[in-house]
Amino acid sequence: MTAGPKAVAARPDSLPAQQIAADPLQSYCPDLDQWPASWAYEARDIPPGLRIVQCFKPFLREMLARSLSRKTLRLHRDNIWVLGGEVIRRLQMDSRLRRRPVEQVVRDLIGDDGGPLLSHGQSEAEQRSFDATCRKLFGFLTAPAISRDRNARSSTATTNRSRH
Repeated sequence: MTAGPKAVAARPDSLPAQQIAADPLQSYCPDLDQWPASWAYEARDIPPGLRIVQCFKPFLREMLARSLSRKTLRLHRDNIWVLGGEVIRRLQMDSRLRRRPVEQVVRDLIGDDGGPLLSHGQSEAEQRSFDATCRKLFGFLTAPAISRDRNARSSTATTNRSRH
């Protein structure tokens, strides 16, 4: 895997200014489109990586809609990036998972008790933070679609109000 979300986002050429203004998610995750390439071990990892990003986008928008501090938002964003890398790593280890829908692979990897044990020997504090984000994502993915749609509409309204 290549550079994390912080390293890619720090590059000045990562996103045009007018595109950031158009979508708050672009401001929160300016390198979101580059995540699949950063997770990829090989070219065949890019298509599932793109589907993982699509799976994560509604959750990332939900996090933006909440009154969370910038630090908390960054932690969730970074943890979601790590989770995407873990999903790709699992696809590399078990090619049968590639035939399953990405959202199902993500849901099976996380739970109401947290996420998988991180593979790169992170500290206990980093694992706890990662688990907290995974619990939130699991709750989001398993919530009834009606409540997710309601949250998406209210997040769009909140975002639109904050721009004026």
